[in-house]
Amino acid sequence: MLSIIIPSRDEPYLNATINDILNKASDEIEIIVNLEGKIPDFIRDKRVKYIITSDDSGMRGGINRGIKMSLGKYIMKADAHCAFAKGFDEVLIRDCRKDWLMIPRRYSLELKTWDRNLDRNIRDYHYLSYPESTDWGNAMYIIDWFGKRSDKMIDDTMTFQGSCWFAHKDYFLETVGELDSKHYSSFGCEQIEIGLKYWLKGGEVKVNKNTWYAHLHKNLAYYYGNKIFHKTYKKNPEAVAGRNWATRHWLRDEENGIIHKFSWLIEKFWPIPSWPEDKNLWTI
Repeated sequence: MLSIIIPSRDEPYLNATINDILNKASDEIEIIVNLEGKIPDFIRDKRVKYIITSDDSGMRGGINRGIKMSLGKYIMKADAHCAFAKGFDEVLIRDCRKDWLMIPRRYSLELKTWDRNLDRNIRDYHYLSYPESTDWGNAMYIIDWFGKRSDKMIDDTMTFQGSCWFAHKDYFLETVGELDSKHYSSFGCEQIEIGLKYWLKGGEVKVNKNTWYAHLHKNLAYYYGNKIFHKTYKKNPEAVAGRNWATRHWLRDEENGIIHKFSWLIEKFWPIPSWPEDKNLWTI
């Protein structure tokens, strides 16, 4: 069984996402929704379970609670504003090796049709930028790697955007464990923590172009209902401190249990936009 975990806080398209998953999944699934904020109308389906929390523990807390509650051999995290290909779960289960973290091909979501927008760029690959100082912190950032191309239907990606990922639960718990809210903050850097723990502890991160999901880009109008503008939210001191800590932590090879240094990952995907050729600059 696949356990699909959806962290949600005042999400206007939560039920549309749940219904899409219920209609598109081919195999046995459960959907675990971690709810913060206002409570939506519940979808009455035995495959959907809700966790109602009031501790404001954010995305990481929601993912951790969902994994603890999950019964599946496989886990998948999805944002609460996504659409999926028919049979996405069957493809991911079929193609994903035990030590892989897998991300479906990502499209932009067209709200009017609740389908992928074929006129916008496909987002298969992502990279970690060289640390730079911005209003969001002195940190590495997740960047769409539009210049990277490959005919491989299942291919390595340095990192991922974070709105959807799939894994074997046992290996995920052995390699990643409970997501760390103390250092990374309750929101943000999920991709850095998970992706780097996979790559540098001996696993791999893959994009699977045999299936897809479509993700909604959130703008000011999206956040108007809950009075949170995403750029302001992502600039809060906790999130900035988490990005700064994560960047120092990984570039200094401070993570326990790694078998590769961070420089190994840079060399594996070299050349990477924004990274200097001088390897002495790859640490801080």
